[in-house]
Amino acid sequence: MRIGIIGAMEVEVDHLKAEMNVSRTVERAGMSFFEGKIGDSDVVVVRCGIGMVNAGACVQILVDCFDVTHVINTGVAGSLDNRIDIGDIVVSEDAVVHDFDVTPLGYKPGEIPGVGTLSFPADSYLKECAISAVKEAAPDIHVFSGRVVSGDQFIAGNEKKKAIIDQFGGMCTEMEGAAIAQVAYLNRVPFVIIRAISDKADNSGSEDYPSFEKKAARHCAAIVEYMLKNIRA
Repeated sequence: MRIGIIGAMEVEVDHLKAEMNVSRTVERAGMSFFEGKIGDSDVVVVRCGIGMVNAGACVQILVDCFDVTHVINTGVAGSLDNRIDIGDIVVSEDAVVHDFDVTPLGYKPGEIPGVGTLSFPADSYLKECAISAVKEAAPDIHVFSGRVVSGDQFIAGNEKKKAIIDQFGGMCTEMEGAAIAQVAYLNRVPFVIIRAISDKADNSGSEDYPSFEKKAARHCAAIVEYMLKNIRA
């Protein structure tokens, strides 16, 4: 196994890089890919940058240049479900794009022509590994499994949040997961998205986000590290 681990921001990968034995660093498309080991696991850790295009490009580079066999996306997100509070963890069942719209051509909201699916299902084994890792590594944190909803927008208003929930459901919203899921799906690479909730994706977002982002990212890193110790080919 060679596992690609993607975070959108430096804070989301710093902790993982600190635990790595790095064998080489490769620059591609403005991204730094750190190849090496965390414990006994072969990994490539990378900050993809914010947004769907950056995230999708990152996965394709991991596949083409590093021959990764699995992809884990770690980071923060806004809650779409009242049961899910700041500090909780969401593990993906599937991922959808909320701001892709070719409905005038007869497609469903979020459906990308030619792909053959509206949502991109996470790998069931990686999903169960992630859920178990939360329960073992961070037993005081609540973990939920469900839909991750992504788009090129930071959701910080009740009106937009409600529109996303009404159209797609979902447990959390962010700006990279569905793009990572789509490219992994097209390459037949198993993936899972792990998101720590940093804000409520409503009018309180600007106040909550700076306070909880770093703590949420640390939680995600600890969970990924626990996964790597227990994951099997």
